[in-house]
Amino acid sequence: MRRELVVLAAVVALAGCAAQQKTAPGAQTPGVTDTTVKVGGVLTKTSASGYSTKDAELGARARFERANAAGGVHGRKIEFVGAEDDTQDAAKGDAAAKKLVQKDKVFALVPVHAPNFGGAVFLEQQGVPWFGWATGPQWCGTRTGFGYNGCLAPKPGAGSQTWWGNQMADLLGGASGKTVYVQTSDSSGSKYGGKTISQSFQAAGFTLVGLNSALPGAAPPADWLPYVNKIMTSDGGAPPDIVVSIIAGTKFNVGLYSALKKAGYKGVLSDATSYDAAILKDPATAMALEGVVAAPMFEPFESSAPEIAQLRQDVEKVSPGATLTQHLAIGYWSADIFLKMLEQTGRDLTREKFLATGNGSFLYENAGFGKIQYPKDHAEPNGCGALVKLEGGAYRVAKSMKCFDNVPLK
Repeated sequence: MRRELVVLAAVVALAGCAAQQKTAPGAQTPGVTDTTVKVGGVLTKTSASGYSTKDAELGARARFERANAAGGVHGRKIEFVGAEDDTQDAAKGDAAAKKLVQKDKVFALVPVHAPNFGGAVFLEQQGVPWFGWATGPQWCGTRTGFGYNGCLAPKPGAGSQTWWGNQMADLLGGASGKTVYVQTSDSSGSKYGGKTISQSFQAAGFTLVGLNSALPGAAPPADWLPYVNKIMTSDGGAPPDIVVSIIAGTKFNVGLYSALKKAGYKGVLSDATSYDAAILKDPATAMALEGVVAAPMFEPFESSAPEIAQLRQDVEKVSPGATLTQHLAIGYWSADIFLKMLEQTGRDLTREKFLATGNGSFLYENAGFGKIQYPKDHAEPNGCGALVKLEGGAYRVAKSMKCFDNVPLK
C-alpha cells in the first residue's frame, strides 16, 4: 500500500510539472515567465569627462511602457530593471553585464550605450542578446550584439557608410570642388570613426585635405592654437570648406569650434554629438555651437513624421516635460528593435530561438531610424542618417532621415 502511495505521488508530481510547462512556455529560459520578459541595460551614466548616456534609460522605458500598455508582446510584458552605470570603464561594464545576467537573470540587455563597454565577450559566450548604439568594434562580428544602426566599426573590405557625406553634399548643393578636414582624438573609437567618416565624405565627392588624430582624448587641451593652425592652412594654405569633429564630449567641440571661429573660420562645422537640446541651456555653449550641422543617426525630434510624434508622446507619458536628447532616442529605438525581434520570434521564447530570428533574415524599416537588416548589419552600418542645424538657438531639420548604399572600407 505504501509503495502504491509513493508511485501515485510521483505521478501527481510529474503531472504537475507537465501542467506547469504547458501553462508557462519559456519558463526554463532566464528572464522569461508566462507573463513577463526581464531586461536591463548598461550605460555610461557618469564619467570623469562629464560624458553621459543616462537619458537612454528614459527612452527605453518610454518604449517599453507603450508596449506594456498594449498588452505586451505575445502576452508578455517587459519587466525593465533599469540600467547599470559603467562610468566609461570597460571592467565595470563587464561586471555590470555579469550582474544583470547572473544575479538579475535578465533575458537580454537593452539598452547598452557605453563607448567603452567591456561586457561583449561575456555576453557572446553566454548567448545573451544585447541592443544599443554599436559605436565600437566590440559590437561587430558577433551573433548576440544588435546595434540599432548596425556595426559602426566595420573591418576593411566590409561595407562602410556614405550617408553623412552624401547628405552634406545634398545640403551644400554638391561636393565637387569642396574640401573637408576631419579632427579626432587619440582614442581608438575616435580614430576609427575618423577613418570611416573620412571615406564617407570622399565617397560623396569631397576632397579630404586633413585627418588629425593627435588630440588627447582624456581632456580638452589648454591651447587649441596648434590644432586650429593646421585646420586653417590645410587646403593649400587656406581653410577647408568643412570641418568634421569625431570627438565624444561637448566640452571638446565647444573648445574646438570657439577657437576656429575666433581664428576667422567661416566654413561648415559638423559632428555627430551636438544635437542635444540640454546643451542649449548654457548660453556660452549655444553660442559656440551656433551654425553647427549635427549628424544624428535617427529622425530629428523636430520632424513631422508620425513615428517621431509617437516617440514624443511616449516620453511625455513616462516623464512629463523631459528634454529630448540624442541618447534618449538611441535608447528608444534600441528598445523598439528589440520588441520587433521579440514579436517575430513568437510565443515559444528562448534565447536560441530569439537569436535565430535576429540572425535569420531580420529586416525592419522605420522612419525613426531608417532600416536594419541582420545578420548583414553585424558587419556594417545600416547606412542611414539625418542632418540638423542649430540656428538662432534652435534646431531645425536640415536633411531628413535617408539611407545610402555602403561602400567597402579601404
